[in-house]
Amino acid sequence: MSRLAWAAGEASGDLIAAPVVARLGARVADAQQAGIGGPAMAAAGLDCWVGIDQLSVRGYAEVLLELPRLLRLRRDLGRRLLQWQPAVFVGVDAPDFNLGLAQRLRRGGVRTMHFVGPSVWAWRAKRLERIRACVDHMLLVFPFEKPLYDAAGIPATYVGHPLADAIDPASLTTAGTRAQLGLPAEGPLLCLMPGSRGSEIHYMGDLFVDTVRWLLQARPELRFVMPAANAELERALRSRLGSLDHELGGPVELLLGRSHEAIAAADAVLVASGTATLEVALLRKPMVITYRMSPLSYRWMRRMALQPWIGLPNILCQETVVPEILQDEATPAALGRSLLQLLEPSESERIATRFATLRASMAIGCAQRAAQAIEAQLSR
Repeated sequence: MSRLAWAAGEASGDLIAAPVVARLGARVADAQQAGIGGPAMAAAGLDCWVGIDQLSVRGYAEVLLELPRLLRLRRDLGRRLLQWQPAVFVGVDAPDFNLGLAQRLRRGGVRTMHFVGPSVWAWRAKRLERIRACVDHMLLVFPFEKPLYDAAGIPATYVGHPLADAIDPASLTTAGTRAQLGLPAEGPLLCLMPGSRGSEIHYMGDLFVDTVRWLLQARPELRFVMPAANAELERALRSRLGSLDHELGGPVELLLGRSHEAIAAADAVLVASGTATLEVALLRKPMVITYRMSPLSYRWMRRMALQPWIGLPNILCQETVVPEILQDEATPAALGRSLLQLLEPSESERIATRFATLRASMAIGCAQRAAQAIEAQLSR
């Protein structure tokens, strides 16, 4: 009997791990899989001892308030897993929770793996020492990570990125998605993605609205689409857009969800730094990456940064493919001018070609490769 333990910390981890759980269930005849997961992993065959909602805590203050409960949960789960004695434990993202759990299990004789490496390539490089002490094998989703782990003496496999497998630009054409969303078939259209966290809307919501106002003064024919990740965010964005709608008659189409269609429908995207930038790149769209945060947080981030870029597409390409305009430099005029430059056909074609190459390097069958790497550890 092959026992495999999992711990996914967020909804994104649940979605990433679910197809791997399903493949292992099909490939390993006597597999038993249990641990922390969400509905997708449960549907794929995981015995969920703890629901993923027990770990999904956002924000520093919230984490501090919940820390005693989270530490107790990790301690109890570790005890139960050591009694169950899985052959392999796989932590999915959530390194602050999973690395400590992995270390305890490793000391108890369990082989440990971690799926989706922490951002040691951006900051906190010392975390590699922590990973070496806790993890037997890493499953990496970015191609440039492998040399870092090789140099640190940490066994690792590059498995590709699940988003690259999931997002197919050929099925999301500009004309087709505009028709699906009821957007104008002709004329320039920009997609606005100011982030999905309350803090991001606090620092960037008005900036995005003021950038729309600046752009419309320069190019009155422009139209905009803005996807919101959930109903709460939609309400917050609609409130920010209220004055603009009153002044200009609703130039921004606000959507609930459907972010991939909104990106595909657009000619260019203004996007807050984060995973959304990778989605834009995989759909081969030009973008301006921006971010604002508290001055103290920004100074800390820049001091700790190991890369000259913060946007995933530029980091992955190891060159400035698209503009990054950050913090005090992020003004409506600066963002607006850069977006207008991206509407030039030559720029759009250059960026689309580079991003097509990037996607090809990442869409390599993540779930299958991850399952094969885990199965190899099970057989040791």
